[in-house]
Amino acid sequence: MCPLSKTLHLLDDFPPVSTEIWDNAIHVDLKGADYNKKLLWNTDEGISVRPYYRREETQDLEHRIEPVPGAFPFVRGRGSQNWQPVESPGALPADVVRADAIHDQGGTVVQELGYGIALGLEKLVEKLQTGRSVDVAATEIRFVFAIGSNYFFEIAKLRAARLLWAQAVWAFQPAEESSCLMKIHACTALSDKSIYDPFANVLRAATEAMAAVIGGCDFLEIRPFGFGSSLALNIQRLLKEETHLDNVADPAGGAYYVEWLTDTLAHKGWELFQQIEAEGGYIKAKESIERALSASRAAKEKAFSSRRRTLVGVNNYPDLKETSVDPLEAPKDIWRAASRFEELRRRTEAYTRERGKRPKVLLLERGDLTMRQARSQFSQNFFGCAGFEIEISDEYQQTDADLIVLCSSDLEYLPLAEEVCSKVNPPVIVAGDPKDQLDQLKAAGVQGFIHIRTDAITTLTEWQNRLGIGAQGASHGNDNQT
Repeated sequence: MCPLSKTLHLLDDFPPVSTEIWDNAIHVDLKGADYNKKLLWNTDEGISVRPYYRREETQDLEHRIEPVPGAFPFVRGRGSQNWQPVESPGALPADVVRADAIHDQGGTVVQELGYGIALGLEKLVEKLQTGRSVDVAATEIRFVFAIGSNYFFEIAKLRAARLLWAQAVWAFQPAEESSCLMKIHACTALSDKSIYDPFANVLRAATEAMAAVIGGCDFLEIRPFGFGSSLALNIQRLLKEETHLDNVADPAGGAYYVEWLTDTLAHKGWELFQQIEAEGGYIKAKESIERALSASRAAKEKAFSSRRRTLVGVNNYPDLKETSVDPLEAPKDIWRAASRFEELRRRTEAYTRERGKRPKVLLLERGDLTMRQARSQFSQNFFGCAGFEIEISDEYQQTDADLIVLCSSDLEYLPLAEEVCSKVNPPVIVAGDPKDQLDQLKAAGVQGFIHIRTDAITTLTEWQNRLGIGAQGASHGNDNQT
């Protein structure tokens, strides 16, 4: 018998594994570490994301998963992926709902959904008051959504948006279910783009565009930022002509995580929409909406400033060879996560032009190999974000650095600090948070500490000021611990 003709019994050879068994295996691998702290991701939307999802998470969603694409309530899209690339950015029709403005102000995905649907409903009511039927009025409305870099959330956002809009329009009793289908104009976000490391912007735009297509947009616009409009258009063409995503309707459909996330975002978005309606609608609730967006924006700024959230090339993994950038007109009405880090870089560049010398940080590596390399890499990323020149060495006698960072293990810091601080003129700080030795290290001459809980914006600004970089060149004391 040909071995290829042998019948395989995969279900017998690989029996189902229960969630309990999976969780037990994970707890064993964690070796006592807290499961919730290690593996759960608590998002800006107040959603706790697990490390894996199974069919049981979608058992109550069969009524949404089973309908074919193109069927009400249109979670799965219109039934085809014939989206259109937008070749003339900014050419939007008059009847659009600018849900992207919510994103541009730092709003969360849930706020985009809740506020966006509320704004759309007011647009629909305005049209009905002109004598249009529900079916005509609803089909005239187009929603604009900005697509950020939270890949799966953005896919689920568009799917949830169609569900919520279908539910809202259906309450007006249209004659045709098709009138409840949301038309989505998706554009890549500017909130996560930077004037530095422009090729990272290209990568972000490409993944955002892909999320928009997989989520089921009708129109796709890639907004260039730091790269040319022809490149932006070609990314759309690649997705259209070479990736063949058009050949699959609802490519994310049935994925346990995406279906669970779509449902979760839809529920939270609808709850927020109902709150706005209880306040009298979007216009009457404008003041409370602005307060909520301000709070969301502040939370995001804090997360990026503390580097709990990473913007590659901006607040982590900077290109140390990028010492200047071409002037770029940044939009004034859009919040961007990179702005405050860009200001740090600008201050350093202005100082460099004025003095003819870029401020330098010496990373002094000593002792334990693993710890010194890890802390040196951390420090390189930390100070590189502000445009400092980085020198790495195990010697300090001949350095012309403006600041010295000790990179070693906690146990080795005190003797190293006692050796170095008394022999150098530049300020000395420690990479790490050796809590048991803080007072002793300060007594030895250490003037600051940087670690994973340090707020980068606050600390980098303070050190720029202390080193005379920028307008505020005065000394701010000796303690820089955050």
